[in-house]
Parts: sequence; structure tokens; C-alpha cells
Amino acid sequence: MENLVNFWSDKRVFVTGATGLVGAWLVKALLAAGAQVLALVRDADPQSELFRSGDIRRITVVNGCVEDFATIERAVNDYEPDTVFHLAAQTIVGAAYRNPLENFESNIRGTYHVLEACRRSQAFVKRVVVASSDKAYGAVATLPYVETMPLQGRHPYEVAKSCADLITAAYHYTYGLPAAVARCGNIYGGGDLNWSRIVPGTIRSLWRGERPVIRSDGTFVRDYLYVEDVVDAYLRLAMYLDRPGVAGEAFNFSPERPVTVLELVRHIQDLMQCSSIPPDIRNTAVGEIQAQYLDASKARAILDWRPRYTLDEGLRATITWYCAFLNANRIGPDSGPL
Repeated sequence: MENLVNFWSDKRVFVTGATGLVGAWLVKALLAAGAQVLALVRDADPQSELFRSGDIRRITVVNGCVEDFATIERAVNDYEPDTVFHLAAQTIVGAAYRNPLENFESNIRGTYHVLEACRRSQAFVKRVVVASSDKAYGAVATLPYVETMPLQGRHPYEVAKSCADLITAAYHYTYGLPAAVARCGNIYGGGDLNWSRIVPGTIRSLWRGERPVIRSDGTFVRDYLYVEDVVDAYLRLAMYLDRPGVAGEAFNFSPERPVTVLELVRHIQDLMQCSSIPPDIRNTAVGEIQAQYLDASKARAILDWRPRYTLDEGLRATITWYCAFLNANRIGPDSGPL
């Protein structure tokens, strides 16, 4: 923690996607470390952890979206950030399947807008971290994913991630932009209000006494990484960007403990003492890869990164957050479900 504070103290940091799950926790960590935070906010969601925590009042806010280059360029040029964390993206696979144009505009155009603004401002932008996903690899015959594998997304969400990663590498190798890519699996933690996702959706259903919905057949295999471990990964990647073998590279971050969706749901049921409520397995998921999980040996070797939370510890912290959130937002006994 001392090294973290020493590094980030008084640094100007620009975070896109600050109202999202990881963005809100990243802002919280940066503020705790003494950074001066500038955040891009598209929609003012009062339920976002950025707003609920009061952190929004401790940062500088630029209103707009990554699809608007003039907004991004003005934010970077006017506030002169030392570090940029690009997290803004359309993050729901199902939404990307239903509306590929929005997905491509946000995840591809948004990425090269941020990178281009940083390229034009290299006099003061010293490090750029682009948040990516295991989806960038697409479907492969052999797992786990390693960083030397080609990027071969096929469905809209995967393709957008593959493209954004390649564009990031191009900006480094062509223009010398000090940028790197962070690839994580499924991220969970308090503050994710996308109830279609398996962790928040399951917790809310069990809290209501309802059957948790599983969109797939339950056998899909994934990594699940707690949000505070993701924040640690992003911060460490940024801190190491001036070291050999980091800029221009992609790094996998994973607990290296893949589980099936059904196993994850049962684990949440056990922790919430709701094992008697059977899941509702619908098998309706489309555009999803059957198995995805990452090898994180490169991050261990070069960045000295390891997750601090086990799945049990992360889920306990997450359940505590959601139970407090749901109880605080309960309208009344006759109001029905939230």
C-alpha cells in the first residue's frame, strides 16, 4: 500500500467507464492512493457505486461518451492526465448480439478515439491501460488462453475485443504510445447492477426467495475474478508500463480456478444458505463460447501479480454488498419485488 500511495499520489489520472463495476472501484482505489481523478461519465446513474459512495464529489467529471472524439480530445488536452485507464465499453454479450452496431461503435471506435487523443498528447500522457477480456481470443481448441494465441473473435462482442486489442498494439508499435492491454475473465463484485449477469442476478433472486436464472445449460466454464483483484491488476500494469516487456503487450489476469456456471450458482446458494431453491436452467444463451479461462503466468512473472481473494472470499464480500444494497432499496412489504 505504501508503494501504491507513493506512486499515485498527486498523479492526474483519466478513467473512462467510471460508473461501471470496475471503474467505480478503480476510482475508489486511486482516490485512496492520493491521485487526482478525472472521469468520463456518459449517464448519471445514482445507483452506481461511484455516486452511492460519494466519490463522484471528489473527482473532476467530463460528461460525454467515447464515441465522441471531440469530448475525449478535450478531456485529455485540457486536464493533461499522466495516466489513462480506458474501461468504457459495451460489456454485455447478449446486448452486443442484439445490437452489433452499438457494440462496434463503443468498443472499437471508442478505443481508437481514446488512443488517438493520447497519441496527440504524449508530452504528458505516460501510460495507457486498455481493459479487455478473454473474449478477444475467441473459441480455441486448447485451454487455458495464453497471450501468444492469435485473436480470432467470431461473434460481435468477441470481434470488438479482438479489434480493440490489435488497435492498441498498433498505437504502441507504430507511434510509441506507452499502452498495454489487460485481459480478464468474468469480473464480479459489489456494484454490478447488470442483473442479467450471473453473480448479481443469482444473489438478487435468492435474496427474494426466487429461483436463480441460468441462461445457458449450466455447463459453460469460466474464470471469475473479484473486482478488487482486477483493480490491483490494472494499477500494477500501469505502474510497470515503463519497464521492459510491458508496453505494447497484453496480460492475462485470472485466479486460474475455472468453474462451471452451475457450480458457481451452487456455491452462492451455499453461502446464502439457499440450497433448497433450485436454479431455473433455460439454455437460451446465444453467441457464447462454451469454455473460456486464462493462464496468468505472464502477469506473475513480469508484474508480480497474484489475486488476493479466493472465490469464497470474493463471493462473501459480494453477497454482503448486495444484501445491504437490496435492503436499503426495499420500498415496503407490499411493494413487490424490486
